[in-house]
Amino acid sequence: MGKSEKLKTEKSSDVGEFYTTDEIDSYHAHYNVIFGKRSNGKTYSILKKFIKNYWEKGKQGAYIRRYRDDFKGKRGDVLFDAIVADGVVEKITEGRWTSVKYYSGRWYLAKYDEDSGRMVPDSEPFCYAFSLASMEHDKSTSYPNITTIFFDEFISRIGYLPNEFVLFMNVLSTIIRQRNDVTIYMGGNTVNKYCPYFQEMGLGHVEDMEPGTIDIYNYGESNLKVAVERTRDHSLDGRKSEVYFAFDNPSLQMITGGAWELDLYPHLPREYNDGKILFKYFIDFNDQILQAEVLLYPDCCFTYIHRKTGEIRHPDKDLIFTSKYDPRPNHMRNIYHPSNKIGMKLVKFFKDDQVFYQDNDVGELVRNYLMFCKKEINNL
Repeated sequence: MGKSEKLKTEKSSDVGEFYTTDEIDSYHAHYNVIFGKRSNGKTYSILKKFIKNYWEKGKQGAYIRRYRDDFKGKRGDVLFDAIVADGVVEKITEGRWTSVKYYSGRWYLAKYDEDSGRMVPDSEPFCYAFSLASMEHDKSTSYPNITTIFFDEFISRIGYLPNEFVLFMNVLSTIIRQRNDVTIYMGGNTVNKYCPYFQEMGLGHVEDMEPGTIDIYNYGESNLKVAVERTRDHSLDGRKSEVYFAFDNPSLQMITGGAWELDLYPHLPREYNDGKILFKYFIDFNDQILQAEVLLYPDCCFTYIHRKTGEIRHPDKDLIFTSKYDPRPNHMRNIYHPSNKIGMKLVKFFKDDQVFYQDNDVGELVRNYLMFCKKEINNL
């Protein structure tokens, strides 16, 4: 794949209360990355598209989540409930079907049969379920009628699977095979700006996007096009439900205003002084470099982490924790699994909550690196 290049930024004209894909669809991109405020209709809009495409064109959809439990049992049963309750199924199918039935990783159009007293499904599913963690189970099956793929909740607050982007590509390969008639949607809420998909897909301007804008990316000489939309903050005057989230907690801004969700992290508890630096080390994660310093004061000792301006001056000597593979002995992938005595001493600061941060953004980046480390240990 060639290097990504952002072609342009467009202002979305969508001003309705709930989101629709009309604007981003006009760019006819292979990938449509849609993120923003939660509960504004992103998922609803694409699930509705599944039903419309099946009824009008006989084409099926693929609904992707990270884990099979995300749509297993009751969660699969209720996925289309809002669309059914709004009468969308009945309207699109002109009364032929009125509901949706879920069975064994498939969704079917359905209608209540008075004679049998049960919900009778269509003979063919209009949508299939796929999970990244279970992708090996789907590799031998063919899906020639799937032309719309939706990866829901692709931005995670609690972490990602090892090599998740490759798993996602494998799922897409299983579905698409040798075709070129498939459109992919990826939907997420603003819960974690440090998302590996942004890095893997070369979407370098996501963090700076304003609500209601669409960025278009291309990739070298290929025809690949990716459209990225940060959805408009619909109902700017507030919804009735927002009164329930009016507590004085910065994290709740993500729910009511669409801001990136950040935890509150401890800041430097003493006045900064270069003379107090006992040891320096670095964290290289998500293409960002952080400088960590062990500071020694008369009454305490702790680690302080801040942004590094410029490159690491001694990459062959300085201790660097990084998710990247590097054979040099001073480079370690996992701070929780150190390979020397210095690393063992440093990890104690993290275990004892003796780590402080320049600001909440730095704290959030370190939190994501630590989640990566824990996942690596769990997979040893």
